[in-house]
Amino acid sequence: MPYVKLSTQGPVSVVTLDRPERLNAIGAGLLADFHEAMVTAQADAQTRVIVLTGAGRAFCAGDDLKEFGAQAESSLSVVETCERIQQITRDIMFGPKLVIGAVHGYAVGGGFEWMLNCDLVVAADDLVAFFPEMALGHFVTGGVTQLLPQAVGHQRAMELLVLGDRLDAKVLHELGLVNRVVPPQAMLPTALELAARVAERSPLATSQLKRVITTGLGPQLIGALEQERQAAMACFASADTAQRVQAFAKARL
Repeated sequence: MPYVKLSTQGPVSVVTLDRPERLNAIGAGLLADFHEAMVTAQADAQTRVIVLTGAGRAFCAGDDLKEFGAQAESSLSVVETCERIQQITRDIMFGPKLVIGAVHGYAVGGGFEWMLNCDLVVAADDLVAFFPEMALGHFVTGGVTQLLPQAVGHQRAMELLVLGDRLDAKVLHELGLVNRVVPPQAMLPTALELAARVAERSPLATSQLKRVITTGLGPQLIGALEQERQAAMACFASADTAQRVQAFAKARL
């Protein structure tokens, strides 16, 4: 798993996105390795809780636009990319172990979505999170069309998704989207401390709690994942999206 590291500290498995030179941007390799790491951690009998974090200067900077051409080159590549993205959300949310996010730097697009998929989140005070999808002609995934309105309300969710406003850690905490805000050097230790506390709880009770809460979201969340997948595939295949991505890439040169 060259793009993701998996380590175990007693009852805690730590999954680390490890593509720091690209700010852990989402590409085919990272998606495959992330899925493998989550499946392994969720199935490990010794693991009671999972900590999810990112190496380097960011948690995850969203979709790697350098791979857009490969992702959109055929109907099959579009289908595979969108399915792999949604699979990560299922790995985080539908597995039996609680997942604690330790998030810093940037959580953009899919990175923001994965943060929202976590059960608890410790944010570094340098965190900036936003959704660039509507500006780029992409579509949000990760079940956020269901999760975000529930968390912040319909109008606020629409504002965040459509306008893509950048949110710092303080605002994210005020909105109830993260549980703790700490200095960057305290982020991972705080997440591991929370994980140790979770690990002391009954593994049966906590797994049942997660199952019941996720089942409560059930048909709505499952339906949202499928509708998002269909919408994302349509956007990937759009000429407008290709033009917007190209214009964004040129503007950054």
